[in-house]
Amino acid sequence: MTPRGWFLLISLGIIWGLPYLFIKIAVETFSPTSLVFLRVFLAAAVLLPVVLYKKQWSTLRGHWRWVIVFALIEMAFSWTALNWAEQSVTSSFAALFIATVPAATAILARLLGMDDRLTGTRLVGLGVGFLGVGLLVGLDLTGSSLLAIAALVLTVFCYSLGPIIIDRKLSKPPSLAVIAASMIVNSIVFTPLAYFTWPTEPIPTVAWGSVLILGILCSAIAFIIFFALIAEVGPSRGTLITYINPVVAVILGIVVLSEPITLGLIIGFPLILLGSWLATRSAPALESEPHA
Repeated sequence: MTPRGWFLLISLGIIWGLPYLFIKIAVETFSPTSLVFLRVFLAAAVLLPVVLYKKQWSTLRGHWRWVIVFALIEMAFSWTALNWAEQSVTSSFAALFIATVPAATAILARLLGMDDRLTGTRLVGLGVGFLGVGLLVGLDLTGSSLLAIAALVLTVFCYSLGPIIIDRKLSKPPSLAVIAASMIVNSIVFTPLAYFTWPTEPIPTVAWGSVLILGILCSAIAFIIFFALIAEVGPSRGTLITYINPVVAVILGIVVLSEPITLGLIIGFPLILLGSWLATRSAPALESEPHA
C-alpha cells in the first residue's frame, strides 16, 4: 500500500470513529430526527457543489427510484435508529455493536446469492462475532435497554443492505453522486420532522459543534476520502477501516465521556473484531460505507 493509501486509510478510520461520540453529545439536545436533518443538510451543502463541478448529476437520470430507496435505508432509517439508541446506551457499546456490519453484510450477500462461498473460516468468524455480541449484550445491558438493542440491530441491517443496493442497482452512476443525492432526499424528508421536534431550550455551543462535525467532517468529507481511498487501494483493502473506527470510538467514549470499561466490553470487543475479520476474509468485498 502506498503512503497516500495508508494516510487515507488511517484518516478515514479515525473520522468514522468520531460519530458515536458526537452523536452521544448531540442527542442530549437534539431529537434523533432533527439531528439526522442537520447532518444530511450540511453534508448535501458540501457534496452537491462537488458533484455539479464534476458534472455527475445527470448520471442519476433513470436511477432515482433506487437512489430514494438507498437514501431511506442507508441514512434515514439507520441514522434515526442509531441516534435514538444512543440516548440509552454508551457510545462505546453502539460503536462495537455496529462493528458487526461486515459479518452481517457477508450473511446478506450469501442469502441474496451474491456469494456462493460459505467456508469453514467464515462460519467460524460468524460464530465468534455473534458470541462477542451475545457477551457484550448479556454482560453489559439490562432489560430496560432492549429497545435500544433492537434499534442497533436495525442500524446494522440497514448498513449491511445499503452497499448491496449500490452493488446491485446503483453501480452505474458515480457513487459520490448517489451519496449527494441521498443527502438531498433525506434533507427533504426530514425537514418537517425536524421542525416539529426542534429543541425548545437554547442550544449549547457543544451541541452545534457536534452537529457541524457530524455533517461536514463525518459525512461529507468522509465520503470524499472514502471514494479516494477505494480508488487508491481497492475495495478489499478499503474495508480495513471497519476494524479501525470501532477502536477509535471505544477509546473516545472511555477517555472523553468517561464511559465505563465493562466486562462485556473487555470480552466482546476482541471477539467481535476477530469474528468480523474471519467472516469477511474470503468474501468478495463490497464497497460498503461502515459509517455512523
